[in-house]
Amino acid sequence: MNLKKKIAFVGVGRMGANMARRLKSQGFNITAVHDAFLENSQKLATEIDAQNPGTLAAVTAAADVIITVVTDDAAQLSLFAVNGDSLLTGAAGKIFINCATVSPATHREIEARSEKAGAHSLEACMASSITQALNGMLYLMCAGRREVFDSVQDVLRPLSDDGKLLRYIGAAGQAAQLKALVNMVMNINTAGLAEGLGLASALGLDLTTVMEVFSQTGANSRVLATDGEDMVNRDHSCFFSAAHAAKDSGIALSLAMEQRLNLPLAAATKAQYDRMVAEGFGELDKSGIAELTFPGRGKQSPASGEHCRFRREMV
Repeated sequence: MNLKKKIAFVGVGRMGANMARRLKSQGFNITAVHDAFLENSQKLATEIDAQNPGTLAAVTAAADVIITVVTDDAAQLSLFAVNGDSLLTGAAGKIFINCATVSPATHREIEARSEKAGAHSLEACMASSITQALNGMLYLMCAGRREVFDSVQDVLRPLSDDGKLLRYIGAAGQAAQLKALVNMVMNINTAGLAEGLGLASALGLDLTTVMEVFSQTGANSRVLATDGEDMVNRDHSCFFSAAHAAKDSGIALSLAMEQRLNLPLAAATKAQYDRMVAEGFGELDKSGIAELTFPGRGKQSPASGEHCRFRREMV
């Protein structure tokens, strides 16, 4: 492990900030943090004793390895702009690790731009949440040049249970493809669970018993364990937002279209998450899809005094 490597983070919402905290706690030299929301980066910089550069070029200058954690394709590409302020300025010899869930084409474009600037890039797609980021238990799917992956394993292993949750998938774009499939299936499972519990509620069944039976039969799923009680209790504190679920299902559907495949379940699930966004529920956790299926809930739910509980997602 090379603790002398200088590491910077761009995008320090809840995920990025917790990743920085994790590496700092493991003795790494976190030299700089940067965020579009200045308050985020200022607070974290003070907390972990890092710089808070005002430009992307200054972030690159301050580090050997730059980890980016942003929200979408446009944000990812803007960090590697060919004109104006950019992480590519003075980037020769640097390594970029890009953790956003974006399209495979964007990851391939970032690799091409980085290599043209004499730098290297690696996609490190995450299938985990903010708690796992802080505890070093991220499931990381990586893609890009194998030698680049090998050169930063010392950074990635402390983030992924000492490498137990670290996977090399293949060439640039392939980890993003797999991550899109992971989220597509997870979103379908979440929508299915919301419909099952919503129907059970309408039938007047005891939902605790329903979830127990689900857990012991073919209806069991990881989503039942993580989201079932939240759906019943309307506790949609945001760990993975409905807006992000809609975006990621859209990435998977775009891949399916390229392969001329019809995926009706994925399309129906995306339509539900799109509806959540349209009705003002986009910042709820993905479990908030239950607001569309349980009787008496949703935008037109009666004034019973029962409200959804959630907090704004910062990543």
